[in-house]
Amino acid sequence: MFWARRQVITRTPDQLQLPFFLWTREAVKQLIESELGLSLSVWTIGRYLKDWGFTPQKPIRRAFEQNPREVRKWLEERYPAIRAQALREKAQIYWGDEMGMRSDHAAGRSWGLRGQTPVIPTSGQRFGCNMISAISNRGRLYFMIFPKEFNGPVFVKFLDRLLRQVRGKIFLILDSHPVHRSRVAKAWLTQNHKHLRLFFLPSYSPELNPDELLNQDVKTNAVGRRPPEDADDLMANVRGYLHSTQRQPEIVRNYFRGPHVAYAAL
Repeated sequence: MFWARRQVITRTPDQLQLPFFLWTREAVKQLIESELGLSLSVWTIGRYLKDWGFTPQKPIRRAFEQNPREVRKWLEERYPAIRAQALREKAQIYWGDEMGMRSDHAAGRSWGLRGQTPVIPTSGQRFGCNMISAISNRGRLYFMIFPKEFNGPVFVKFLDRLLRQVRGKIFLILDSHPVHRSRVAKAWLTQNHKHLRLFFLPSYSPELNPDELLNQDVKTNAVGRRPPEDADDLMANVRGYLHSTQRQPEIVRNYFRGPHVAYAAL
């Protein structure tokens, strides 16, 4: 049976030709039946999983295109070098990201009678807004909410604001979004290279960015908890939540305690 435990740890069901995407009790049941010829109930499988040290968890999505070698190089070489350079140049390291938010995003659950799904009154209109933010492991948070698409001028506007808000040199770590490498951004960076430098995460590696945890927090607690009436209401909800978070640096520091981003807390 420990063979089955090893398979759950190291493989996914589809890799073993099972008709499942996630490891469920039924998936483990079929694995044991097909390989060991044992027919066990899902309840017995559940007890085995618990004894083996497993708990039901929400999995992290990881792109097939991610290069494990690049991730390892980032963790072992590139980020330590950036941190050492920041110490030499007395620069502050920030982690940035942008995201879109929609009015129909929902989070959490509501109690209701069995067989009767609770109904939440909301607007039939669909609208959204966007956010770009930057956080540091010292608990600092800066952001900008905007209604239109993310493009070069919007990015440069945020960088201008960041320079006004942060004293000293800034090292900003981002993903490889095309806007971050646009001609508008490059021209701005050429003029401001003494004050701000950009560094880029490995491709397809959002789990390495602590700012992604801020994004999840905002979507869950600023967007998904109360249905907005219109776009202005949505932006006001998000802006108010972020202003509150800014006043609580311990919350921002908590974004750096996740297992995949703890390296950035140093």
